[in-house]
Amino acid sequence: MDRGQFTLMGSTVCVMLSLHFSIQLVSQHYLSWKKPKEQKAIIIIVLMAPLYAIDSYVGLLDIRGSTTFFTFLDSIKECYEALVMAKFLGLMYTYLNISISKNIVPDGIKGREIHHSFPMTFFQPHTVRLDHKNLSLLKLWTWQFVYIRPVCSVLMIALQLLDIYPSWLSWTFTLILNTSVSLALYSLVIFYHVFAKELAPHKPLAKFLCVKGIVFFCFWQGIVLDILVAIGIVKSNHFWLDVEHLQEALQNTLVIVEMVFFSRLMQYAYTAEPYQKGSVSEKAEEKKKD
Repeated sequence: MDRGQFTLMGSTVCVMLSLHFSIQLVSQHYLSWKKPKEQKAIIIIVLMAPLYAIDSYVGLLDIRGSTTFFTFLDSIKECYEALVMAKFLGLMYTYLNISISKNIVPDGIKGREIHHSFPMTFFQPHTVRLDHKNLSLLKLWTWQFVYIRPVCSVLMIALQLLDIYPSWLSWTFTLILNTSVSLALYSLVIFYHVFAKELAPHKPLAKFLCVKGIVFFCFWQGIVLDILVAIGIVKSNHFWLDVEHLQEALQNTLVIVEMVFFSRLMQYAYTAEPYQKGSVSEKAEEKKKD
C-alpha cells in the first residue's frame, strides 16, 4: 500500500467517524424533540463538521481537479459556515428570549454596556448601551456574511470560468471575505461577553468554540500551507502532481481529520440531554396528575 492509498483509506475512516458522531447526535435530538426552534438551529450547526469532511473528501478524490473545482468546494463550506454563524446567533437569541423582528428585548438586559475594541472604535463609540438598535446592529454584522459569501462565490467561479481572474482580483475577494467573516465573528464574541452570565447554563463557550474552531483551523492552516509552499518546505516530488494540488490535498486531509474531533466535541457542546431531561420531567408530572 503506497502513501496515497493509505491517506485515502485513513480519510475514508475519518469521514465515516464524523458522520457517525454527527448522525448519532442528530438522532438524539429528534428522539427528544421538545423545542423545535432551538433544536433546528442546533442540528444545522452540528452538520457543519460532516459537511466539511465530505466536501474535503470529494476534493481529495479528485486530487488533480481544476482551480474552479476547488473554489466551488471551498464555496460550499464557507457558505454553510455563514449559515451556521447566523443560526448560532439565533440560538443565543432564543435562549435569552430576544426577538428583533417582534421588538422583544427583556427588561433585565436593557441598558447593559457593550465595550467595543479596536478597530471597531473607528466606527462605533467605545462604550454603548444595549438596546433594540444595538442588538439589531449585532445581528446585521452577523448576517452580512450570509449574503456576501454566496455573492462572492458566484462571482469568483464565474470569473474563473471566463478566464478573467487575475491575482489582484483574487486578493480583493480574499480581503472582502476575511473582513466580512471577521466582523461576523466579532459580533458573536461581543454577544457572548455581554450575556455570558445568562448563557452559562447553555455552555455557550463550548458551543462557540466548536464553530470558531472549525473556521479558525481551516483558515489559518491554509495560510501556513501557503507560507510553507512559498519558502519551499512543501514541494511535490511527483511529475503528475504539482505543488498547488499537493497543497490542496494536504489541506483537505487535515480538515477531514480535524472534523472527527469537532464532531465529537459537538456531542458535548450541543448535547440533547437537556431536552431528554425535559421529557422525563414532563412524564413524571403527567403521572402525578393521573
